Amino acid sequence: MKTYDLDQFIENILAEDLGDGDHSTLAVIPDDARGKAKLLVKEAGILAGVELAERVFGQRGLAVRRLLDDGASVKPGDIAFFVEGRVHDLLQLERPVLNLMQHMSGIATKVRRYLDRAGQVPQPAPQLVDTRKTTPGMRLIDKWAVRIGGGHNHRMGLYDMIMLKDNHIDFAGGIDKAIAQAVDYLRRTGRVLPIAVEARDLDEVEQILAHAQHVERIMLDNFSPERAREAVRFIGGRCKTEATGGINIDNIDQFFATGVNYISVGDLTHHVDALDLSLKAV
Repeated sequence: MKTYDLDQFIENILAEDLGDGDHSTLAVIPDDARGKAKLLVKEAGILAGVELAERVFGQRGLAVRRLLDDGASVKPGDIAFFVEGRVHDLLQLERPVLNLMQHMSGIATKVRRYLDRAGQVPQPAPQLVDTRKTTPGMRLIDKWAVRIGGGHNHRMGLYDMIMLKDNHIDFAGGIDKAIAQAVDYLRRTGRVLPIAVEARDLDEVEQILAHAQHVERIMLDNFSPERAREAVRFIGGRCKTEATGGINIDNIDQFFATGVNYISVGDLTHHVDALDLSLKAV
């Protein structure tokens, strides 16, 4: 994660909450008061956002004593860290830090549940990856949480891969034209980007394979586990393979056994229940 991206993100979320001042704290807490608080876990799951919390608190000079690391399995009653410093800063940063950590921990917990459900599969196991179904403005954080949970990141945005999905293909006039135009675009612009192409059935897989020298990955869109397994055998290693669409916690184990290289799941970041955490004075 780029340092300037993270620093700008922190600055934005703090400005959003503070406005022209924390008038509740200004009204009742002396400016020079100092105190200490603990991050209390209230729900079982995977902890995420500790490193980010340290970064946020550090911007105000607060000292954090970490007890648990990102990725730790936690249960109610666990204490992730203690933080100490000026009470005004503790109270102003309490909610932004909790919002971030609860959200990140919810994502990390979901990723771990997917991986646990996948169980033992023949090696090498596919990579469980996220998608662009992230909260606007929160992509760096969402994808960080996926990694903490044990998953992997797909492309970060529209800029780091050419991904030809069904709409690109249909608007371009078909698979052959879409791939040819993508290859020509890279040549003309001097860019070096991987090309991934979505296939809706085995006929489209065969069309894509005619351009295998240019295509890094074939995305098997809404294939059943059985059809995905058949496609992997047909592709025979000529391109990397990705299962995408229609994948959830109930069938993830079936897709892990298909032999694909990647499994992308929008649900990892798109439907997230925050993990219950609390910052309490001590």
